[in-house]
Amino acid sequence: MSDSSNSAAAPAQNQTRILDTWITRQEKKVLLWLAARMPAWVVPDTLTGIGLFASVLIFAAYALTLFDKGFLWLASFAFVLNWFGDSLDGTLARYRKIERPRYGFYIDHIIDAVSEALVFIGLGLSPYLRLDVALLALVSYLMASVYIYLTTITTGVFRISYSGVSPTEFRLIAIATNTLVFFAGNPNLRIPTGGILPAPLSISLFDLVVIGVTILILYLFVTNALATGASLSGVDRAAYKAKKTKERTERIAKRQARREAQLLRKAAARQARSRTRVLIE
Repeated sequence: MSDSSNSAAAPAQNQTRILDTWITRQEKKVLLWLAARMPAWVVPDTLTGIGLFASVLIFAAYALTLFDKGFLWLASFAFVLNWFGDSLDGTLARYRKIERPRYGFYIDHIIDAVSEALVFIGLGLSPYLRLDVALLALVSYLMASVYIYLTTITTGVFRISYSGVSPTEFRLIAIATNTLVFFAGNPNLRIPTGGILPAPLSISLFDLVVIGVTILILYLFVTNALATGASLSGVDRAAYKAKKTKERTERIAKRQARREAQLLRKAAARQARSRTRVLIE
């Protein structure tokens, strides 16, 4: 559930980074306050490692809920720890002016992919979420991540939040769901299948939450991918037209230059013939 917010996470120095939701606007103040108070021995890589360790802890905590639902609290704590490491590493790098654009972009997103797999597979191994639903959510999250990375490379804009939703909100949803399930249980909703399946479809509360989040991610992925594709197509068409216009203008200019050169040669030749006739006479 990483927000890839390491300030070094940029393929180029002039990249525009967008992370703007109501929660993240408040979050920035907290992160700056923390960055100003980090001891000197804590560097961005230290925090990145803490974020990865937290993802491993989330995986283990969810898997251990097979034995005791109390491990849901450990998972929630690990989400907070993951936020601390993954979000603060970038703020600290910017605060100390020690950004590493290429390395940061590479390592941050490699760790993101590992973390996302750990979180969703851990959920799928728990007694609260079906494994197929967890894997579907993982696929949707990775698709959204690929979209973000491609958009960053093709447009120079690194947008982390969409429609008022960012990874921080997803972490909060996970923590809220853990808390609700711990106190209220994980009731199952039986959905009739009209004879298509031999038995009614059983979906738990956790399933419904994750399915809802998956639908939201896929919706944002599809709508934004289509919009970005249309925008890039328009930019490329405009660039192609501008190139052709430039080439046509250059061809016309060259033809005009050739005509002028021919006229000058003809004029020079006439003058030469006139001088020759004068000399002969």
